[in-house]
Amino acid sequence: MRYRWTHLAEPGRQQWLLRRNCAMTPRQLAVCFGVLATVSLSIAAAWAIHGAWLVVPFACVEMLALAIAFVAYARHAGDYERIVIAPGRLVIEQASGGTTRRLECEPPWVRVEYGGTRRELVRLVAGRREVAVGRFVPAETREKLARELRASFADWRA
Repeated sequence: MRYRWTHLAEPGRQQWLLRRNCAMTPRQLAVCFGVLATVSLSIAAAWAIHGAWLVVPFACVEMLALAIAFVAYARHAGDYERIVIAPGRLVIEQASGGTTRRLECEPPWVRVEYGGTRRELVRLVAGRREVAVGRFVPAETREKLARELRASFADWRA
């Protein structure tokens, strides 16, 4: 199974980019919606021409429901988590639905906690602050992510 994250190790810096596994980009989704709307409204128009005008409002309600579902999908298609370890700082960015949260702290004070249960995320704990990461990583591979993060923090402490 391919991992759902990207790990970039550069001299003096490491970065993990965890992304949602989306089947379609927002642009592809818009094209799909356009095709579905055209087909559905064409069929409704054909029935309306034959006197069944009641089909048109139902087709419009169907398109409205589909549009709401597609907008919800497209809004979260670009969600991600970014973890960057650089000299003297750790940066964690979490983007969800157009809002971005950012946390910065010092790597030597961070510990990685992961209990291994299916619903548990990897937690990065620095003093009283705690951030859960790994929403987009399958439960089977979160342990590997936790090991990679622990090894990187150990390198920065040494």
